[in-house]
Amino acid sequence: MILLSDPRIAAIPSTDDGDPLVDLRTVAGLRLDSRAADPAGAYARVRRALADRLLAAQATLPDGLRLLVVEGYRPYAAQLGIFTGYRDELRRLHPSWSDERLHRETSKFVSPVEVAPHSTGGAVDLTLCTSDGVELDMGTEIDATPEASGNACFTAADTIPDRARRNRQIMVDVLTGAGLVNYPTEWWHWSYGDRYWALVTGARSTRYGPLREVTPAAG
Repeated sequence: MILLSDPRIAAIPSTDDGDPLVDLRTVAGLRLDSRAADPAGAYARVRRALADRLLAAQATLPDGLRLLVVEGYRPYAAQLGIFTGYRDELRRLHPSWSDERLHRETSKFVSPVEVAPHSTGGAVDLTLCTSDGVELDMGTEIDATPEASGNACFTAADTIPDRARRNRQIMVDVLTGAGLVNYPTEWWHWSYGDRYWALVTGARSTRYGPLREVTPAAG
């Protein structure tokens, strides 16, 4: 399992081809949840090519199922806050851990800011739901931590019910088929064009680099 704290991730050259952010609230056919909503609407933004791939993945889902996107772009400051908050929680729980282990264990749940997929606009947190918006059982809630879930948040966890495992496999099949890659410690986290995607797919560089901020949507 390759973590985002692995030096091989940071070593991948970061380039950006200028693919614009699109607001998923304006994309017909994709369902967007508001639990991660922010005043600027950053949570609803992803790169255009990623949005296209989400639509392609959804088209291959079994009848009656939909993708439910929870969060896309995440600004630098928000990413840093989540990373340091979880790191500090782990430090309190495990005071004997070295700084190196603390960094590695933190990266199982949230990416270090310097390589964060969400900050490129090339990552999404998402789940599956019915056509009526009822979320499927995926074994844990989105954003369940490894510490709290006993690693049940890991995509390949074998401690979850069979139904949840089958639901995860459906999502794996359609999203990998559309060219996205999963972060294996978080069943809900998928990306395209970022450093982690580049390492997994063998790309020489990223398609997307970090974006520091977005402007609030009009209206």
